[in-house]
Amino acid sequence: MSEQATGSLLRELRTKAGLTQEYLAKTLSVSRPKYTAIETGRTELSRTEIKKLADLYEISPTEIVEGRLALSDDFELDCIDEIAQDDENDIIPREVNPKVNIAKLQNILLYVLGKVGARPNVGETVLYKLLYFIDFDYYEKTGRSITGLSYVKNHYGPTPVREFSHIVQAMREAGVLEVVETPYFSHLQKKYLPAKNADLSSLSADEIKHIDTELERLGYKSANELTELSHKDTPWIAAKQNKRIDYQLAMYRTDDTSVRDYVDEL
Repeated sequence: MSEQATGSLLRELRTKAGLTQEYLAKTLSVSRPKYTAIETGRTELSRTEIKKLADLYEISPTEIVEGRLALSDDFELDCIDEIAQDDENDIIPREVNPKVNIAKLQNILLYVLGKVGARPNVGETVLYKLLYFIDFDYYEKTGRSITGLSYVKNHYGPTPVREFSHIVQAMREAGVLEVVETPYFSHLQKKYLPAKNADLSSLSADEIKHIDTELERLGYKSANELTELSHKDTPWIAAKQNKRIDYQLAMYRTDDTSVRDYVDEL
């Protein structure tokens, strides 16, 4: 094991996920100084700590030990965009591999929750589906994601990758977001509630308009209704179970979920 390489990788992963050293120290059941020593390459990790970190960041223990990420089968260069051409009159620059801007995502989340978070129907499942449709509908129209989040296919529809939960935890620790459980029919519903107003300076007017339109269109639907709608969406249908959903497949949607007016573009 190269402690320096491992520490550098862990620092990079933590920063990208928007987590604090204090949070990681608690996760590993070590002191804050001990975790700082890990990131600076001054101490070794135990097997248990390696396993916890691998599970947290959804990577292999080998990657932790070697201090570098392996290239996955669906790896794409971050800097590459491509031109999508469905026909000679329809050319849209596509963002191939959207990346999360943590500060922007946090403020989008606060904005969405400020609009609909208190509604009885909006629990965690509904929130996940709203974010999915906000992103994939915008991608279909513009070739770009608003939040940069990636989503995976599961039985109940699209779910943000684990990075989202890390960001939510960081927001809770910062006191800008509350997560509560409230009775909802026969079960407890997990709700996310904003503790401060969103700063929308990083969003364009078009992005804000799009989010408002999506919330007006979908924000009153139940979890079952949004799950059923997502199951009709080409990107979700084409994805493998528990694998990431390809944004580019939003360009091949059917009338069930398409939001782009192709006729007006001819």
